[in-house]
Amino acid sequence: MSSPRLAVALIVKNEAENLISCLESIKDWVDEIVIVDSGSTDSTLNIAHQYTNKVFSHPHWQGFGKQRQIAQSYIESEYVLWLDADEIITPELKQSILSAIQQNKPNTIYQIGRLSEVFGREIRHSGWYPDFVTRLYRTQDTQYNDSLVHEKVIQPKGFTLEKLNGDLLHYTYKDLHHYLVKSANYAKAWADQKETQGKTSSLAKGLSHALGCFIKMYLLKAGFLDGKQGFLLAILSSHSTFIKYADLWIRKQNH
Repeated sequence: MSSPRLAVALIVKNEAENLISCLESIKDWVDEIVIVDSGSTDSTLNIAHQYTNKVFSHPHWQGFGKQRQIAQSYIESEYVLWLDADEIITPELKQSILSAIQQNKPNTIYQIGRLSEVFGREIRHSGWYPDFVTRLYRTQDTQYNDSLVHEKVIQPKGFTLEKLNGDLLHYTYKDLHHYLVKSANYAKAWADQKETQGKTSSLAKGLSHALGCFIKMYLLKAGFLDGKQGFLLAILSSHSTFIKYADLWIRKQNH
């Protein structure tokens, strides 16, 4: 009996710098590659077309969850593996993925451990490793939820989560400017989502969450073992935490 087919799905925008490395790590052993672009202005689309004929443009952005749902609608394979353009599959992880698909267990969703490199250093503490993300499942079993940001795979009742062996390498931020732009976009999407839910905030809440974030990352999660990058990450994460609560508070003041 032949093994079920595997698709890799990506949602991308202006990822020309990362996309080749990502696709090179999977091109020889997956059955299908589906890429949904949300309005790239660099050479992302040209690169994507070199690896697959299933490249689709959906520039009308409705959030990360909805965009992933759109991408999944194009998949024909029995399994889907989700990747971001700044991620690379290691050989050990590849074997673990293929083994899981061959076993084809019912009612099972798979998680993958991410190892991130930030500002020239692999981050193995700070609560960042192993950063388990749910990325592999049967296409017909489930999908991502509707969240604008921090979208999650819906775990159907009776399904189990299983962790795969091997790391997913994550090259998350090129430089400080890239971090600030990316975190600002996430903060805005978070505030958008909370606002539509009727949530409010305060600067005191933002400050307490920011302080809690620093203590957790740098002390409780041993970020100090990640050297200067660990300290910088804790500071930046605290800043990003404060900003998203401040954004939500400001919106209320403008009404």
